[in-house]
Amino acid sequence: MPTALTAAVTGCAALRSRRWAFAAVPTLALTGGMLWFFRDPERTPGTDGIIASADGVVQSIDPWPDGRIRVATFMSPLNVHVNRAPLAGVVKSVEHKPGGYIPAFNKESENNERVVWVFDTPRGEIELVQIAGTVARRIVPYLEPGAEVAVGERIGLIRFGSRVDVYLPPGVEPAVTVGQRTQAGETRLDRD
Repeated sequence: MPTALTAAVTGCAALRSRRWAFAAVPTLALTGGMLWFFRDPERTPGTDGIIASADGVVQSIDPWPDGRIRVATFMSPLNVHVNRAPLAGVVKSVEHKPGGYIPAFNKESENNERVVWVFDTPRGEIELVQIAGTVARRIVPYLEPGAEVAVGERIGLIRFGSRVDVYLPPGVEPAVTVGQRTQAGETRLDRD
């Protein structure tokens, strides 16, 4: 990582001359921030139901015309941004859709850049949408169509603040509420 290399070089130089401290302090702080942002802690996946794909706060729960319910989770820059599979199954499709970069908590973010995932699971098809935000300019999928996936397995990363929408199948009621915090791979989204 170039940031860490720069921090190491300026840090070593600062040990020899105080002038370098002015460069070392911001690069060390930036490196620390980047390491914090790109952290990827181990999780113990939930075994029952459909689990959250993102760390964050449930922004909205909306019924969809086709009977599904969309659970939208907003991820701030302070959240872990590695996203996880909501259920075990097979990746049916992964589709990148170009778009804008409006803040992910804004209603107009419906037209932002996104990656749409469809999983074939024992509960039927589950759609998951990773949405870029103002700062998040890159969505990195880890899997391709046809890949088998375990519940809670890492599927991709959204860099910086963004949103993840999970569409619960028709007839499935949400177990979360607006404003509730979720942990990817652990928080259950559906109710028995």
